[in-house]
Amino acid sequence: MNHSERFPLFESRLNPRSAQALQRREDLLARIGEWRALEQRAADASAKSLPVFEKRGQLLPRQRVALLLDPGRPWLPLCPLAGYGVDTPELDKSVPGAGVIAGIGWISGTRCVVVANDSGINAGAMQAMGGEKTWRAQEIALQNKLPFVYLVESAGANLMRYRVEGFVKGGALFRNLARLSAAGIPIVTVQHGSGTAGGAYMPGLSDVVIMVRGRSRAFLAGPPLLKAATGEIATEEELGGAEMHAGISGLGEYLAEDDRDAIGIARRVIGGLDWKPLEAGERPAPEPALPGDDLLGLMSTDLRQPVDMREVMARLADGSELLEFKPLYGAATLCVQARIRGHAVGFISNNGPIDVAGANKATHFIQWMCKLGQPIVYLQNTTGFMVGKDSEQGGMIKHGSKMIQAVTNAARHVPQITILCGASFGAGNYGMCGRAFEPRFLFSWPSARTAVMGGEQAAGTMQMVAEAGAARKGVPLDAQALQEQREKIIHNFERQADACYTSGQMLDDGVIDPRDTRAVLAECLDICADARAREMRPLQFGVMRM
Repeated sequence: MNHSERFPLFESRLNPRSAQALQRREDLLARIGEWRALEQRAADASAKSLPVFEKRGQLLPRQRVALLLDPGRPWLPLCPLAGYGVDTPELDKSVPGAGVIAGIGWISGTRCVVVANDSGINAGAMQAMGGEKTWRAQEIALQNKLPFVYLVESAGANLMRYRVEGFVKGGALFRNLARLSAAGIPIVTVQHGSGTAGGAYMPGLSDVVIMVRGRSRAFLAGPPLLKAATGEIATEEELGGAEMHAGISGLGEYLAEDDRDAIGIARRVIGGLDWKPLEAGERPAPEPALPGDDLLGLMSTDLRQPVDMREVMARLADGSELLEFKPLYGAATLCVQARIRGHAVGFISNNGPIDVAGANKATHFIQWMCKLGQPIVYLQNTTGFMVGKDSEQGGMIKHGSKMIQAVTNAARHVPQITILCGASFGAGNYGMCGRAFEPRFLFSWPSARTAVMGGEQAAGTMQMVAEAGAARKGVPLDAQALQEQREKIIHNFERQADACYTSGQMLDDGVIDPRDTRAVLAECLDICADARAREMRPLQFGVMRM
């Protein structure tokens, strides 16, 4: 790119050594530490099973994943906090991850979606959010045309915690495997241990199945259920052992001697796909002129304090070069063209509420990006759409609706990626491509807060409702009860707005360190570019096992 084609260099006004920036940095590092400790809690819980696995001659699930992946290549974890606060309301006892390890990584030079049952925790029994997490990984594989690799070892559903909705919704996992196969996406399953009842359909709906001698089991009914249902007595090996499936039923294509051998076979199978990335080598791209480490000092824990989100963009963009669209119109809504590792992108972010002009500008910019075929990156830091008499009379509802229309339908034309940086309040969450609008990827900073409104605003609203009700009835207010209600509402809103809580509910694809944002975006953009370029060979049906 010659000099005349380059975007203007952004001139930063941030002083990273100011007292304010240093305090913000300290606060955010503390939040990062809390989030990292939660992720480590799951790894530690699984590692407690190491003696049992070693006695059986097995690898722990995380060891399997590490052995499967190409060393030194990027690994993008997916939903590592899933289930946090769902398995138990006692947060200090909650184990994040939902009993599933998931991510996007490289196997034999091919980028793949990898899912592994964390059988080091409760023998891999499926948790409520484990199905949701696996479903999300399948959707990512389908959207981005990535091979799907499943490392299976699960005790199945926890019958002591049986819920009928889990059983019914679980069928979506099988449906997605059929969709993946029919779309031409390879599905490779390594059966490290048991796959019972519905779990047996995981290998049954895969294109290639690798089983481990003496360890793999796949049957619709294990010996206890078989005896209870029919009175028939059979051993596990007779019903669904690896040798039986490899030699008699035909469910298994490959018979491995142990976990390591199975992983080696999986790597050779993936290598044989000839599914290499289509992007020709590394895109030449300058690093940002401004250090990414500065991002720690930008976002305040008090989200009412203003932040110039151009400062964030400039630390993500190649050469810190930004071309701002309509800079004088709807100035609180930022629309900026830039490049990330050579990928042309459009940034949309917020320096204040989205007003009428801002909504119109964003709508125009989204259409422009769709016309250019350039991905859109939303950096959320919004208190929502503007309210008030002037705003309502100016048509905020209809203009905000235009923006929501544009965000919704842009997905047919370009990938959309969302990063929750700070506030994500009200309909601003929707207009800035929140989870409900199905961005291709969505990640949160530890500083992010998501809610229909702030806790103080919610409490104030309910107080006014209570005061108006008391006035209508002509009765005095109970000041103590009102204060207790206020504190309860604020606590409820603040607890649920926290990034770790929302990530536990799978309202994002994971929490990330702000300093890693450029690398995460670059990997996601590479994935999207490969998906766009790859020509699939869809089938009328998924591969049917013979």
